[in-house]
Amino acid sequence: MTATPHDSLLVFDTTVLHHFALADRLDVLADLVAGQRVATTAVVLDELRTNSERERALTAALELDWVDVIALDTITELTCFAAWVRRIGAGRRDLGEASVFAAAEIHQGTAITDDRTATKVGRRYGLEVHGTIWLLAERCRSGRLTEVNAGAIIDALRETQHRLPCTGAEFPSYARKAGILPLPSAHIPGPTRPPTGASVRAQD
Repeated sequence: MTATPHDSLLVFDTTVLHHFALADRLDVLADLVAGQRVATTAVVLDELRTNSERERALTAALELDWVDVIALDTITELTCFAAWVRRIGAGRRDLGEASVFAAAEIHQGTAITDDRTATKVGRRYGLEVHGTIWLLAERCRSGRLTEVNAGAIIDALRETQHRLPCTGAEFPSYARKAGILPLPSAHIPGPTRPPTGASVRAQD
C-alpha cells in the first residue's frame, strides 16, 4: 500500500531542502510535516553546506531542529549506501540521493526527492519515493492545505528555478491526472419537487 506522510518517516533529499530554503519557505515545509518524524542525511547536509558558499540562503537548511540527521555510519547503513551508489551513480549530486535512499530503506521510510531520474531508480528497486507535488497533494487530501495555497508554494519554488512538473495553476489538474488528488465529487441532482401551489392544484 502506498505510504502517506503520516505512515512513515520522511527522508528529504537535497533538492527539496535546497529550493524550500532559496524560496524562504522552510517554515512552510515545517508546517507541512508537523507531527511526524522527518530526517535527512549527513551527506545531504554536506551538499547544502558546500552550496551555501555561493547561495547564503541555504545556511537556513543546515540547522533545522525538526529534521533528524542520519549519519549512515553503521556497517548495515554503509553497505546499503554503497548498494544505492552503484544503482544511482557516484557523481556529486548522486551521493546525496543514494544516502537518502539508503536511509529510507534501512529505517523503512519514504524518500522525498524531486529528481525524476533517481525516483525511477528507487521505485525500480521497490523503494517508496515521492516528491514535493505528492507531499502537497497529501496535505490537500488531509484538509491541512488548500489547493490554492499548494499552488502558491509551487510557484514560489519554481521562481528558484526548481524543476517541478507543473505550475501552481496546473497543480489541481496535474495531481488528479496523476491520481494523487481525488476527482471532484459529481453532483447528482435530487428529484425535483413541484411548488406547493402546484401540488395543491394537482390534488384538487
